[in-house]
Amino acid sequence: MSDTKCARMLLEAARRDIEALRVMRHSDGLPEEVYGFHVQQASEKLLKAWIALLGASYPLTHSIETLLKLLAERGIDTEPFVDLSAYTPYAVEFRYAGVGPDAKPINRVGALEGVEALLEQVEGHLPDDDEP
Repeated sequence: MSDTKCARMLLEAARRDIEALRVMRHSDGLPEEVYGFHVQQASEKLLKAWIALLGASYPLTHSIETLLKLLAERGIDTEPFVDLSAYTPYAVEFRYAGVGPDAKPINRVGALEGVEALLEQVEGHLPDDDEP
């Protein structure tokens, strides 16, 4: 049995992160770690929502790779979302220490497209409101 209530809560929280990404994507002065943090957070919440919709429990982790692995173990094709694993360090490590001056800039449009594709995929598994 899936945990639709939990999934809906996580989806709403992820949508807020995605809206922030949409606003920030063209902000030249915005530090990379701020944008990367919201990519990571949206991805984490969406993957946890997907796991909940499958009726499984998810661990308390920020690791996108771990969450993708849990989905893959349940027969989900996670290949389209593997690139989002690169954002795991933005959850804690880069959020506090920064990315450093030599870090490669984030492809903000590409990152946003990846998260939006994940949102669309997870929303596709959400039951209608009238379903239990």
